[in-house]
Amino acid sequence: MNIKRIHHVAYRCRDAKETVEFYTRVLNMEFQIAFAENQVPSTKEPDPYMHVFLDAGMGNVLAFFELPTRDPMGRDDNTPKWVQHIAFEVEDYAALVAAKEHIVSEGLDVIGPVNHGIFQSIYFFDPNGHRLELVANTQTAAQIEELKRVAPAMLEEWSRTKRAPQHAAWLHELEFTGTAP
Repeated sequence: MNIKRIHHVAYRCRDAKETVEFYTRVLNMEFQIAFAENQVPSTKEPDPYMHVFLDAGMGNVLAFFELPTRDPMGRDDNTPKWVQHIAFEVEDYAALVAAKEHIVSEGLDVIGPVNHGIFQSIYFFDPNGHRLELVANTQTAAQIEELKRVAPAMLEEWSRTKRAPQHAAWLHELEFTGTAP
């Protein structure tokens, strides 16, 4: 098997129209297509839905389902809100800062930029409660090479101890100046 790419990822939304308007207005995504059915094609169960698809850039598609006959959507209360999120890459740090200004102008609360050593991020929530992240890569090839080199040892140590290995602690020691180091 040779996986080419992710075709789409799908999440639930409270209101398909509101969700499409948010993603087109706030993140400049193009609304591509919509499907609506009264029966689920794969299971044949009666369950009306609206399924909308948005262009997330470079062939990536973000999709949402509105399910009007189901209980209101919730979240996994055993998982912190910061864990499950959708991350989108922007061109560079300047684009990240400009995106933050735009998102704040839309009346949304934004955290960041946060320095992750090899990228900078901002965080905010969509109208459905999904946490979103915008990322500007700032890494060097040498940093990525080193992270790949230590990844197996980090995973093995984590598996044994359930404590953060220090193989990549240098990531948190890097100072970011607005351009890639």
